[in-house]
Amino acid sequence: MDFALSPKAEDVCGRMWDFMHEDVFAAEPVWAAELRELGEHAHPPVMESLKASARRRGLWNLFHHEFGGLSNLEYASVAEITGWSPVIAPEAINCQAPDTGNMETLHLFATPEQRERWLEPLLEGEIRSAYAMTEPQVASSDATNIETSIVRDGDEYVVTGRKWWITGVADERCEIFIVMGRTDPNAATHRQQSMVLVPRDTPGVEVVRHLPIFGYQDQHGHSEIRFDGARVPVANLLGEEGGGFAIAQARLGPGRIHHAMRAVGMAERALALMVDRAKDRVAFGVPLADQGVVQDLIARSRIEIDQVRLYVERTAWLIDQDGAKNARGEIAGIKVAAPEVATAVIDRAIEVYGGAGVSDDTPLAYFYAWARVLRIVDGPDAVHRRTVARNELRGSANPSRNPVVHGQPAQ
Repeated sequence: MDFALSPKAEDVCGRMWDFMHEDVFAAEPVWAAELRELGEHAHPPVMESLKASARRRGLWNLFHHEFGGLSNLEYASVAEITGWSPVIAPEAINCQAPDTGNMETLHLFATPEQRERWLEPLLEGEIRSAYAMTEPQVASSDATNIETSIVRDGDEYVVTGRKWWITGVADERCEIFIVMGRTDPNAATHRQQSMVLVPRDTPGVEVVRHLPIFGYQDQHGHSEIRFDGARVPVANLLGEEGGGFAIAQARLGPGRIHHAMRAVGMAERALALMVDRAKDRVAFGVPLADQGVVQDLIARSRIEIDQVRLYVERTAWLIDQDGAKNARGEIAGIKVAAPEVATAVIDRAIEVYGGAGVSDDTPLAYFYAWARVLRIVDGPDAVHRRTVARNELRGSANPSRNPVVHGQPAQ
């Protein structure tokens, strides 16, 4: 068992850290100032400078092995580094959600014409996209509940329904929505849904509002959309009719590696800030670092971060070995574990900072809000814990009947 980075990953991670220290961290206050001047959902010009620098450094589209040449395990370490600046760094290297999942979906299921129209400009970082599945009136953690209708009318599909928490819509560059809806309510449960490509400027598409997260409005937004008889050509069907649920499942696997490792990166930055504060802040005549309770917060944070990193890396390795379908339990597990650890570590850092920790003087308050939200997006923790439990219940709890060899059940 080799825990070292591959030579390729070591090289890319080295260049990524150089990029973070030389460009990204310095751009954070510039990015924030530009948003204050231009509006909270504007596109800060500094991002284009960062993207140009990333491309010069060979840090572009690293999220997918066919585009960036990295395995899931190799990219996991890069994703962790981007988590140190989770709003700016992923977009700077064109590895931001939801575009990564959408690009992978288009790569797998789109027609050549659809790829040329939408995938190519996404890969170039010229446009943004959104994935419209979640709805306000149903428990969307069960995608079979989706009520938005997609009805064929001659050579067109008519889309009617409401979506919310659709990430990326507030960004002026978001030009295409991948919309999941019901094409055949009489079909088998998992064959009722389909996905269609709906351009933003389609008549009948209304952006109702942009939803805040704990009071924060993200630059890209999380929006509510109304589709009121929006018509698109039949050629905009993604994959086949009735294939929407299968596409949704295919889309989520590797993306959860990205989310999980960015959460680890956020936790690492929170721990680094906690340590700096503990060394510099004096209370009751001694640095906070000399207080046993603070040492306990630091120690627990280090232990938990290292544990969850190994869990996510092992899951990435399993996907590389045998595909996401055969790592379903592990994917569900990291979806719970990584944001949970990040939330805990960030909360401890806030405790050490006191009032400064809940202000905007540090990134901790925003980190906490986003880490907590990660326990809901892509399915709430409870759904993923159920998946893990079902995996266990299908197997054997007796190791003598289910021996483990190199982390895998013996055949």
